[in-house]
Amino acid sequence: MNRFVQSACVSEPDGSVVALTLIGGENLKTAGPTGALAACQTVSERKRSVLVGLLGSGIQLSRTPAMHEAAARDLGIPYVYRLLDTDQMREPQPSLADLLRFAECFGFSGLNVTFPYKQEILPLLDELSPAASEVGSVNTVIFRDGRRIGDNTDVWGFRESFRRSMSEAPRRRVLLLGAGGAGAAVAHALLECDTGCVLIFDAEFFRATRLATRLKGRFGANRAEAVEDIAAAVRASDGIVNATPVGMVKLPGMPLKPEYIAPRHWVVDIIYFPLETELLRHAKRLGCQTSSGEGMAVFQAVRAFELFTGVEPNIDVMRATFADFDRASIE
Repeated sequence: MNRFVQSACVSEPDGSVVALTLIGGENLKTAGPTGALAACQTVSERKRSVLVGLLGSGIQLSRTPAMHEAAARDLGIPYVYRLLDTDQMREPQPSLADLLRFAECFGFSGLNVTFPYKQEILPLLDELSPAASEVGSVNTVIFRDGRRIGDNTDVWGFRESFRRSMSEAPRRRVLLLGAGGAGAAVAHALLECDTGCVLIFDAEFFRATRLATRLKGRFGANRAEAVEDIAAAVRASDGIVNATPVGMVKLPGMPLKPEYIAPRHWVVDIIYFPLETELLRHAKRLGCQTSSGEGMAVFQAVRAFELFTGVEPNIDVMRATFADFDRASIE
């Protein structure tokens, strides 16, 4: 067993195992109940519960744990959802491979995966669902029979949200900002929603080119294009989707110059904290039709919960829990 897992697994006199290092050991900061995991369950407790988590960077304000646990309470399922936040871990940080072994050691049923690991995690998995394989990105990992199975619920989550919020929006051409894991999922969803062509801009042009090539292989040669001139791409587009981290609390700002946007555009931002990003705020001032990251966050969580438990949750419960965060922040 590697050093990171050894330092996390501590035997008690009764034979149970507790995660002492999760709240102050060699590898993780002492951060109390909202630290990297804060999951000091014994093995026997975990056997009575479904234990899952979210793996990512800067995720302390995530609404995902609350949505999952509310859905589980509604169904009467013992369910524990914890954060594996690499921003809360001491240097040198454990590797992604170590973190996966750690989750398996502690009896996790699965993990949600977010920025920046959705693509980095791929070679560490044993199997990919058709959705994850097509997109080349994973946001959900199931641990089953000693195997790691990667899935992607972002495609379904964005597609369902987009169909509800932008059903009448023109989409001959749509500009997608960001070609990472989330961007790949959004691009597939847009084309599944009959978008004529997705124009892809990324600060690293090779990533935009790589994604466009994958999309052309699945949807056709004229359905995707990597672009370098963002101003020209905006002018050619009916709508704009931000799938970059620019606009998050930890990375404020706008992913493009505000003067590029016109009132005729519709604008979607998949970020949900803050719910109203600078991009959406500016677009609203112009009179653009807008949509936040709430819908995608809720719908992808619904599908992930079903993968973890085999039970379909009440979407209204998860949506109401998400909305409670906004009311709490206002109050």
